[in-house]
Amino acid sequence: MKPLYLFSSGRLERKNNTISFVSENEERKYIPVENLTEIYIFGEVDLNKRVLEFLTEKEITLHFFNYYGYYVGSYYPREHYNSSYVLTKQVEKYLNPTERLKIAKKFLIGATKNMLRNIKEYSEKIQQLSDFELSIESLFRKILDAEDIEQLMGIEANIRQTYYETFDLIVDTSNLSFEKRTKRPPENELNALISFGNSLLYTAVLSQIYQTHLDPRIGYLHTNNHRRFTLNLDIAEVFKPVLVDRTIFTLLNRKQITKKDFVKGMNGVFLAESGKKTFVQEFHNRLETSIYSEKLKRNVSYRSLIRIEVYKLERHIIDDQEYQPFVRK
Repeated sequence: MKPLYLFSSGRLERKNNTISFVSENEERKYIPVENLTEIYIFGEVDLNKRVLEFLTEKEITLHFFNYYGYYVGSYYPREHYNSSYVLTKQVEKYLNPTERLKIAKKFLIGATKNMLRNIKEYSEKIQQLSDFELSIESLFRKILDAEDIEQLMGIEANIRQTYYETFDLIVDTSNLSFEKRTKRPPENELNALISFGNSLLYTAVLSQIYQTHLDPRIGYLHTNNHRRFTLNLDIAEVFKPVLVDRTIFTLLNRKQITKKDFVKGMNGVFLAESGKKTFVQEFHNRLETSIYSEKLKRNVSYRSLIRIEVYKLERHIIDDQEYQPFVRK
């Protein structure tokens, strides 16, 4: 199973029993659809209904990003694993305040443990991180005492703010600095990397949910309001420190991304095409990285671990099997 990333502009066409990409200078490249699970579109790409029908038949999702790297939306083919039983159970958990809060706390527990794991790893070389570690551990102990989602989200905000303050210590800030979290638009380069990476992760999780019975519209930590999808945001929280943040640390400390890989516009700072390509490649490599799973007794890629996380949640929802979030060892 693999994704395709399209940075060039052109058009997608259905050709016989496959699809092809025709660039602006009319060069045609056929795209093997066997094992293709999703397509990320960053360029200006035209496509028609015949392409969408074919992608639906092959169960391939499309994710669109605008010039600035903002996630625009997804083409989510007809849910082929739809289950009214699972949907009913999923809604029951959401409508039960105690059950919803219980699941939401698990997401935040997993996310916080993975943030602490990152800090511990770097604290061997950077002693100043120990104070941040203690602060986050103190906030972590408040998670179980949260009485509702609003209170839990307040704790989450404090944990993440403290965690982000460590970025200026962890990454090489000779050219870039974090200062504070800003978004829509991100006000500096590090914030641009976080926003872009989070968007990539949200869509990667959405594609994995598509392969299960769960409905991505019903999340537990993030309030549904009028959002199209929220469950992918919940599950992404667990993996952000592992996949997005560590990608950022790697790229900046190796100087694979520098100031020249950003552009300014819309009162913010965004990744230029060169920066987006570099980030996507490293993020993809990290998704395909395998780690040993003691439970499964075999190596599993992070992309597969996301799918497994969704399955664990599904078992909790329909069989009341206790959901335990992924925590990197």
